[in-house]
Amino acid sequence: MEVSTPGRICLFGEHQDYLGLPVVAMAISLRANLKGEKRSDQKVVIHKLDLKQSETFFLDDLSYQKPRDYFKSGIKVCQNAGITFSNGFECYVTSEIPIRAGTSSSSAISVTWINFLSQMADEPPHWDQKKIGELAYKTEVEEFNEPGGMMDQYSTAIGNLIYLESEPTLSIKTLNPNLGAFVLGDSCEPKDTMGILSRCREARLELFEVLKNLNPNLNIQKYRDELDLSDLNEDQKTLFQGTVQNRDLLNGALAELEKDEIDHNKIGQYLTRHHSVLRDVLQVSTSKIESMMDAAQNAGALGGKINGSGGGGCMFTYAPENPESVAEAIESVGGKSYIIHSDEGTKVLI
Repeated sequence: MEVSTPGRICLFGEHQDYLGLPVVAMAISLRANLKGEKRSDQKVVIHKLDLKQSETFFLDDLSYQKPRDYFKSGIKVCQNAGITFSNGFECYVTSEIPIRAGTSSSSAISVTWINFLSQMADEPPHWDQKKIGELAYKTEVEEFNEPGGMMDQYSTAIGNLIYLESEPTLSIKTLNPNLGAFVLGDSCEPKDTMGILSRCREARLELFEVLKNLNPNLNIQKYRDELDLSDLNEDQKTLFQGTVQNRDLLNGALAELEKDEIDHNKIGQYLTRHHSVLRDVLQVSTSKIESMMDAAQNAGALGGKINGSGGGGCMFTYAPENPESVAEAIESVGGKSYIIHSDEGTKVLI
């Protein structure tokens, strides 16, 4: 049995989904694969071929031994969803997705794992992609009480380009514009995903708590200019205004993406404006990311942004006409580049 799942980039709504705000995300043509078969005993062996590591545990002891123990939590979540396993597994994991770089390599593997487990259960449940995304979210976020929204798990599970609202209820819409090529650039700088997410998330959750105490009916998705911000300090005002700016940029870009004929230049401009807020307000860019962005723009990219939590990791640019030149430009300033396209969601290959 072999299962394959894409990575993803966030086009619009970066650092917004954990606040309950919408996102536009695109699954990409770099994928994680898991090949596996049942064993005759209850042992689970995961060979992580790219990392030259392996992990072994038994089905009768799923106690977590490390932070983010996702292979165990995935089995627990599946069992809680009603499926059983009489046998362990021998599995081999490989991935084309840059690791710890903001392209959801971890979520792609978690989604792949849930899909694999659903196929190998004593009585396979025939879950659809959305259900697999839901269980992967529980596996990664709910089981460990970690910061993060639902974008990564649903985007990699469902695939292609989606618009996702998580509040007041989950709503996912597939978008079908003819976007063409993007170029992903890995800065190869390590990043502290949890630290950045916590900093950006906690600062704004605290801010919204203050605002909701002053304005109990506050709905950030519908807010225009009716709030009195005089009780906020300057940093809080900037943070709030940046959050609203990113919300408005998403809404403008979404309207463009839903057109029969999209304006590629406009999409590029929306991406660059989104990046400006992430850089200047949330301060999640780096000097190397900026030099990669400048090189890409000078080579003809229409726009771009940092991707993922930031502080390192990846950026991407929109380059539907000359992706090869843009990829070379990113490499010339020390980045590692990948020409990528929209791709389908998690699937069984064998």
